[in-house]
Amino acid sequence: MINKKLILVDGSSYLYRAFHAMPFLSSDDGMPTGAIYGVLNMLNSLQERYCVETADIVVVFDPKGKTVRHDWYPEYKANRSAMPADLVEQVQPVHELIKALGIPLFIVAKQEADDVIGTLARIAATEREVVIATSDKDMAQLVGGKITLLNTMTDLLLDRDGVKEKFGVYPEQIIDYLTLVGDSADNIPGVPRVGPKTAIKWLGEYGSISNCLKHRDELNSAAFKSLVSSEERLPLLEKLVTIDQYVVLEDFHLSSLQMQGPDYEKQQQLFKKFGFKKQLVQLKQQLPKKDVICDYRLVLCRDVFTQLLDDLAKAEVIALDTETDSLDVSVAKLVGISLSYKPNTAYYIPLGHDYDGVEEQLAADYVLNSLATVFASEKILVGQNIKYDYQILQRHGLVLPGLLYDTMLLSYVLNSSAGRHNMSALAERYLDCSVASFSDVAGSGKQQKTFNQIALAHALEYAAADADITLQLYYKLWPLLQNDNLADLYIKIEAPLIKILAEMELTGILLDSEKLIEQSARLKLEIASLNNDLYLLAGEEFNVASTKQLRHILFEKLALPVVKKTPTKQAATSEEVLTILSDDYEIARLLLQHRSLSKLKSTYTDRLPEQICSLSSRVHCSFNQAVTSTGRLSATEPNLQNIPIKNAEGRLIRQAFIAPPGKLLLSADYSQIELRIMAHLSNDENLLSSFAANEDIHSRTAAEIFAVPLAMVNQTQRRHAKAINFGLIYGMSAFGLAKQLGLP
Repeated sequence: MINKKLILVDGSSYLYRAFHAMPFLSSDDGMPTGAIYGVLNMLNSLQERYCVETADIVVVFDPKGKTVRHDWYPEYKANRSAMPADLVEQVQPVHELIKALGIPLFIVAKQEADDVIGTLARIAATEREVVIATSDKDMAQLVGGKITLLNTMTDLLLDRDGVKEKFGVYPEQIIDYLTLVGDSADNIPGVPRVGPKTAIKWLGEYGSISNCLKHRDELNSAAFKSLVSSEERLPLLEKLVTIDQYVVLEDFHLSSLQMQGPDYEKQQQLFKKFGFKKQLVQLKQQLPKKDVICDYRLVLCRDVFTQLLDDLAKAEVIALDTETDSLDVSVAKLVGISLSYKPNTAYYIPLGHDYDGVEEQLAADYVLNSLATVFASEKILVGQNIKYDYQILQRHGLVLPGLLYDTMLLSYVLNSSAGRHNMSALAERYLDCSVASFSDVAGSGKQQKTFNQIALAHALEYAAADADITLQLYYKLWPLLQNDNLADLYIKIEAPLIKILAEMELTGILLDSEKLIEQSARLKLEIASLNNDLYLLAGEEFNVASTKQLRHILFEKLALPVVKKTPTKQAATSEEVLTILSDDYEIARLLLQHRSLSKLKSTYTDRLPEQICSLSSRVHCSFNQAVTSTGRLSATEPNLQNIPIKNAEGRLIRQAFIAPPGKLLLSADYSQIELRIMAHLSNDENLLSSFAANEDIHSRTAAEIFAVPLAMVNQTQRRHAKAINFGLIYGMSAFGLAKQLGLP
C-alpha cells in the first residue's frame, strides 16, 4: 500500500462541476441523474489516469448543515443560495455509487471536506505520494513535499512551482494571499482595497503579511492603510481560510484509505435505477456469465408433440411465439411455433422450413387443431407483441380465446416512459440477460435468410429462447403490476384492445388510388409553378432541396437576416427560420409552401398507392399500443393518424380514403375531454356552466377574450382561444403562446 499513490477527491467540487457541466438527464421514472452521470465519468477518468494497481482513490464530501466556520463567523457562505432541488436529489445516490465502485467515502460532521482532505493528506504524506483532485484554490496551501494538486478544470498537476505559476504565490503563501483578497465564494471579505495584484506584489516582496506590517514606513498606499486598519480582523480571516490538518477522525486507520473490491451487484442495481444503459452493458461484459441450463426441444414427431400437449394441458400459463417468413402480417406464412410453460424450458414446432435436406415436420393443420383444443380451456396465454402472433394464427385458422397477456404491454403499463419495450430491452432490464437478434441466426443485408431457410438446430435455439424469455418476463412483470395496482388497467383497457387493433389491421382501409394519382399529378404542377416563382425571386435557378444552395441564395445573394445558426455555425434554413422570415420576405413564404407540397407528394400521394396490399387491395397499417408515453396509439407503415387536414391539399388526400359499397367511414372523437376534466377538478363556475349549456368552450373563451357575442366568434378567434385553453392546462409560457399564435 505504501508504494501506491493516494488520490484525494474533493467530492463536493466534483458534484457541483458535474451538475453545471452536464445537460439535464433523468431516469425513466423522472429522477434527475446528470450530476451522478458526470461524477461517474470524472471518477472513471481518474481511475484511467491512476489505475487501481498504482493508486488508491478516496472521495471526501461536505457534511449536511453548518460547519465549525459558521461558529467562528456567522456570515460564512451566507451569500450562497440553497442547493438546487435537482442536485439535492442526486447527493445520496452519488454517495451510494461511490461506495459501490469500491471507493472509500469520508463525511465528517461539522467539518468541511477541505479540512478532512487536509488531515488525510498530512497523515498519508508521511508514507506515500498524495494527489488532491479539486478545482478549489484553497487546497493549494497543502502542496509541498509529497503532496501535489490536480487541477480538475485543466487536468494539470501542480507542484510547488506550479502553484506559484498559477496563483502568483507559493503554497506556503496561499493562506496570507486568501487572508488579503478574501474568498467571495465563501463570503470571506478579505482586506478592503486589496486585490489579487496587490496581494501578489506584497507577498512577492515581503513574503508574508506579518513582514508587510513590519515595513510600515515603506508602504503608504491606500491599500496598505486599509491593511493596517484591518489588523485586528486578520487573525479571524486567517483562521477562516486556513485548512485544518488535524481534524479528529473517529475509528480511522491507514487501511481506511485503501480501495475495496467493487460491488458489481450494487452497481448493476444503481445503473438500472439511473438508466445508465451504456455503463450497464460495459459492466455486464466484465462479469462472469451465469451458467443457466436451458432445456430446449425440437418437436418433429407425434409422440413428443402428444407429451407436450399433455404438459400444456396441466399448465396455467403458456408462452407462445410464432416464426414467419415475413413481418408483413397480411402476407406472412407460418414457419413454426415455440411454446414454454416452465422457465428455462421451451419447445419449437417447425411447420414450414423448406431448405434442402430439412427433416420431415408435423402437418400444420394437425398442430394448430391440437393446440386449439388446449387453448380452449382457461389458460393464461402470454406473448411478446402477441397481437402479431394472434393475427398470424388467426390467418392460419387458430383463434386465441380469452384475455391475452402481452409482456410488451405489461412493461408499458408499468412504466410507459421507460424507453423501448422490445424483448431485448426487457430481457436486459428485468432478467439481466441478453437475447439473440434475428440477424444472429439469419445473417444480415443481402445475405439474410428468411426464417423458413434457417436450419432447425439454429431455429430451435432462437425460437425456443423467445418463448422462454417471454414466460420469464410474465412472471417478473405481472406481480409488479399487481403491486402497483395497475393490473386492472391492463385487464380492462389495454388487453381488450389487442384483438380490436388486430382486426383493424387485418381489415385495412380502402383507398381510391386513382384519386391519389390525380392529386400527385396536380401537386407536381403546383410544385413546378412554385419553382419558377422562386427562381424569379432568387434571380437564378437553384436546387430548392439543397440546403447549401438555399443558404447561398437567402443569406449571401439576397442578404436576408440570419435568424439562427446550426451547431456548425452555418445559417439555418429550417422551417422555424423560414416561418419567422415569411412575415417580411415572399421567398421564405413560398419556400414553406414548396416544402409542404413536396412532403404531401412524397409521403402521401406518391407513397400510399405503393402501400396497397395486392391480396386485399387495401392499406394495412400497424397501430402501436406501447410507443407513446401518454397512452395514445401511434400508427406506422403508413401513419394514418397524421393525414393533413389544415390545408386544401391535405383534405383532398383524405378524400382518397373511402368506404366500400353499403358502408361508411365514421369519425368519432372525445369532446374536449381535457377541458371537461379540468372543469371537474377545478369546479370553475364558468367552465361548468358552459359545459352544462352544451356550449363550445373554445368559442366561449374567445367571446370573453375578444369581447364579442358568442355567435360572432370567428374561426381565427376560436383557434386563438383554443391555444390559450390548452396552454393553461399544459403550462405553456407567454413566449410559447406568442410563438404558436404568431404574436409579439
